[in-house]
Amino acid sequence: ITTSSGGALVSSSREKIELGRKLATQGRDDAPHYQHSMIGYNYRMSNVCAGIGRGQMEVLNDRISQRRENYIRYQEIFESINNSGYSIAFQEESPKAYSNRWLTAIYMDPERNKGKTREELRLYLEELNIEARPLWKPMHLQPVYEGALYFGTSVCEELFKHGLCLPSGSNLSKEDWIRIEDALWEFFT
Repeated sequence: ITTSSGGALVSSSREKIELGRKLATQGRDDAPHYQHSMIGYNYRMSNVCAGIGRGQMEVLNDRISQRRENYIRYQEIFESINNSGYSIAFQEESPKAYSNRWLTAIYMDPERNKGKTREELRLYLEELNIEARPLWKPMHLQPVYEGALYFGTSVCEELFKHGLCLPSGSNLSKEDWIRIEDALWEFFT
């Protein structure tokens, strides 16, 4: 649920809600003057955006169902493609969670996919006016953080290098799916 401004925070924990409110109001302390003991941001939601969010909540279950169906459809397509000698991977759902599958992404290691790369697939789909994007670029690789300290492994770099977000909208039509599936088969055959 985007509420036209990035979303809403929901929690059953009073402490987490209070921290969220504090962070969303620029980290301001509860004082009669402007005082900030932590860094926060201006993420407050307007009443108009809140109204949009309330309306979106009415269709939330339908949207999640549609997104989960997208994921299943992609799994079926790539199961057949993988049976023809490729190895396209998906992020599995944790046994302790229920994913909304808002975005379907694949992992394409060229060493396991006959040299075909994520970027080649992305560009191929782009030529057919089918939008696909790389996974998010890691924060430590963003120009704004160039030179900043980084603690971690190379997992996020590998995901960015080989991961691709596929069309995942709740409103994909039958015709859209035919185009997407045909394009994927053409690329991999």
